[in-house]
Amino acid sequence: MKKLSLIYKLLLFINSIVAAILLLSYLLPFISPNTVPTFAVFSLLVPVLIVLNIIFFLFWLIKLKKQFFLSALVLGIGWFFSSPFYKFSEKKILLNDDVKVMSYNVRMFNYYKWSDDEEIPKKIVDFIADKKPDILAVQEFYQSDKIDFLYPYKYIKTKSKTNKFGLAIYSNYRIINSGSLDFKKSSNNAVFIDIIKKKDTIRVYNIHLESLKINPKKENFGEKSSEKLFKRLKKSFKKQATQTEQFLAHEKLWKGKKIILGDFNNTAYSWVYKQVSNNKKDAFVVAGKGLGKSFNYLFPVRIDFILTDKTININQYKTFKVKYSDHFPILARINW
Repeated sequence: MKKLSLIYKLLLFINSIVAAILLLSYLLPFISPNTVPTFAVFSLLVPVLIVLNIIFFLFWLIKLKKQFFLSALVLGIGWFFSSPFYKFSEKKILLNDDVKVMSYNVRMFNYYKWSDDEEIPKKIVDFIADKKPDILAVQEFYQSDKIDFLYPYKYIKTKSKTNKFGLAIYSNYRIINSGSLDFKKSSNNAVFIDIIKKKDTIRVYNIHLESLKINPKKENFGEKSSEKLFKRLKKSFKKQATQTEQFLAHEKLWKGKKIILGDFNNTAYSWVYKQVSNNKKDAFVVAGKGLGKSFNYLFPVRIDFILTDKTININQYKTFKVKYSDHFPILARINW
């Protein structure tokens, strides 16, 4: 086989670096941000690294160069030992007694006018009414007399009586208990309800972990410099780790069936996801198809999740590409 040209050698060098970083990134879920917060920042880049390795793999394959094995090997390792980047087949079983659960970060119903469309609150309400989820978990909720969903039961937790921003869970099933974890020194939070379905009591969590406050449309993602951005991200990831530990301690006290919905503000390649999803089913992994992209950004980022304990059957998972927020709503049909 002919020797590689200079340009191919340069490409192989870049390919080697990208492949090596992706390989090392598979260790990120095992390292708490409270231990090494710098590593947590790189978990956001894993989808980018996967895409780059796919490009290199296809490039060398088209050129009939054996160098395609490098990215193929690293991607193969990730396929077996990491959360799937892409799902080729979906599960679709529709049963009459399925429970439809939806998670949706509504970005405060456009309260701060990030969009010129003044009809966004109505469009969100109409969209949810059309999909008819039995349980609806809303992040970045804004409480207003003009915005309401037609459910017989609900639990809304805002920051205070005057600060109307927070979390909400709506339910078609009777709520017998509810509460809030009240994350300290944070605008984010986690809440829960206990519902009754026939003879079962099910706990439903709505989690919104510490926000990264990233603005993709601005230079340095809305920070004055890259260095300040990096420091801010590390601080946010440390808060996420503390909030996750608080959630896990609270969850441990519940011995019954449970459903976890929410915006983790982190990817499926993070320590946060690994901890919360441990011994649970991920609805996208079980029944989803495609990239599972839930954040409206250039790269495919999945930061919104529906998790259940292993006793629950997940029959369908869908992401709706409606642009009423910077997040896409996700919905799963579950049964037990």
